[in-house]
Amino acid sequence: MRLDHVSYAAGPDGLEATADRIGDLLGATFLDGGIHPRFGTRNMVLPLADRTYLEVVEVLDHPASDKAPFGQAVRARSMLGGGWLGWVVAVDDISEVEARLGRPSVAGNRHRPDGVELRWHQIGVTSLMGDPQLPFFVAWETPELHPGAESDGRFSLACLEIAGDPQRVSEWLGQSVEQPLEDVKVDWVAPHGTPGILAAHVQTPTGLVRI
Repeated sequence: MRLDHVSYAAGPDGLEATADRIGDLLGATFLDGGIHPRFGTRNMVLPLADRTYLEVVEVLDHPASDKAPFGQAVRARSMLGGGWLGWVVAVDDISEVEARLGRPSVAGNRHRPDGVELRWHQIGVTSLMGDPQLPFFVAWETPELHPGAESDGRFSLACLEIAGDPQRVSEWLGQSVEQPLEDVKVDWVAPHGTPGILAAHVQTPTGLVRI
């Protein structure tokens, strides 16, 4: 189990403008990730070191977004003005998580603009919607195409500020929360409102940037 990526829902100015705004803060350029046809969403990604990445995602005017929990989650966060949607951990065997949570995972895929298809299974988005401090889980079927594999190592996730309870998150993960976040510092803040990611600190060639 390891940190896979962090997800940011586009604001009212849309996907490209949101990605450009964050990219300008970091001195980086996001890549067009393409469309998630099963979820009714599309994203732009910034590869980070240690096979992680930062995703900016927006919901599409598509029937899938009304049915898929991920599309629903993105729409709800964007309607609040956009911002951090959540964090995601990767596992090698999704069946272990399915057995522990007592429900099946769902297939996900994304078509990049060059036509290449990325595939995975995921589980836990509905729980994220109810309690945004909780990550959801992914198991990659095409690990060789993982967005983080394109990183040149100049950008890395240094710290997450999360409003929440690490004990609650550990119970959800089935192990200590320190394991998937071993390379990333976490500042836990007692929630005074909605729990979840408050900020991410990204190490860039010119210094640390808080988003």
